[in-house]
Amino acid sequence: MNRRKFLRNSIFTASALTIVPRHVLGGYNYLAPSDQLTKAIIGVGGMGRGHIEYPGSRLIAICDVEKKNLDIALKTCPSGTKTYHDYRDLLLNPEIDIVHIASPPHWHGQMSVDAARAGKDIWCEKPMTRTIGEGIRVREAVQAHSRVFRLNTWFRFKDSFYGMNTPVEPIKKIVESGLLGWPLKITVNAATGFDWKFYWVGKTGLATEPVPASLDYDMWLGPAPFKPYNEHRVHGTFRGYWDYDGGGLGDMGQHYLDPVQYILGKDHTSPIRVDVDTAQQDSDACGTWKRIELTYADGCKIVLDGDNKDTNAAYIEGPKGKLYPNLRSDIPDLEKKVAAMPNPEVQMTDFSEAVRTRQKFALNEDNGFRSNTMVNMAIIAVRLGRSLKFDPEKLQFIDDPAANALINQPMRGPFQL
Repeated sequence: MNRRKFLRNSIFTASALTIVPRHVLGGYNYLAPSDQLTKAIIGVGGMGRGHIEYPGSRLIAICDVEKKNLDIALKTCPSGTKTYHDYRDLLLNPEIDIVHIASPPHWHGQMSVDAARAGKDIWCEKPMTRTIGEGIRVREAVQAHSRVFRLNTWFRFKDSFYGMNTPVEPIKKIVESGLLGWPLKITVNAATGFDWKFYWVGKTGLATEPVPASLDYDMWLGPAPFKPYNEHRVHGTFRGYWDYDGGGLGDMGQHYLDPVQYILGKDHTSPIRVDVDTAQQDSDACGTWKRIELTYADGCKIVLDGDNKDTNAAYIEGPKGKLYPNLRSDIPDLEKKVAAMPNPEVQMTDFSEAVRTRQKFALNEDNGFRSNTMVNMAIIAVRLGRSLKFDPEKLQFIDDPAANALINQPMRGPFQL
């Protein structure tokens, strides 16, 4: 075995000491205040190219299995940026502090685990992982190797939250105050300002097409099952296939549901039941669905209204009151009451500072795993077309082998978690 293969294989071993990142040699506190953290981006399609710069970091490397993506990205990258075809070679670079994973979701789990084992801190695009089992492995690896992990959906701590037209903070204050009562029902549909993007559907009966010379299709598939190449499987339309994502639910689910989890104070648990109303799904191509209900042990319920049937729905409804978009409510003087309420606990929302000080980021491998689990529970129920019961502690479905088989799905070739 030559040296390159030896080093590449070593990153898959948790105890490997071959890779020694610079922060291990001197510690982040040895960096001068003016010294920026270094980062690399894996996947420089549309999303990856949108994150070439973020505060406190300096891009030094990019990676993609599509040569066209690399060529386009290099035009806006800093001079001297290194390019890689295989992300495993990129992880061997000890000068890289942070790895930004902007690949399709079927790669998120494998790349996050390998990055943690290689001593890199991780900024990962949503969804965190394509399966519940991959999420478990990512959480374990990040914590075992003392990494800082950020999941890139930010609505729990910044920006206006879709149709609510307000940051999440005042909504959380209202819920925590008890003004709406308990348990609560939250409805996510067009009436409350959320689009499930049902245009992310796959096609059946795809014809086999020649693979473009610029694309390493085998590496693009990576841990996913082999399927003959068709342009509709990759790049802008891959979200329509279960092997790579979960349609509009996989694309937007964590954006929409992570703030709900935070609002309800459910960061350390999961729903115990998921009920679905859906047409039969194809085994390969994602389809649409009508309704999904996720219910917690205390009776709180999240309704994903794909049919937009509840045209007059409140975003949050409790036994004492309702809250609509724009903070409209049937509670008198709500605005004054919110202003007088204490603010939620301060969150660490500067990723570079979290890396330097080794603090948990606001949306990390723990709470991000839980909101991702909600999405993956819903996807599994839609794929099977039936209601499921779930154990939030054991992280398994109850008395349903077919559902549990989708928690840890087979991975192809040398890729294993």
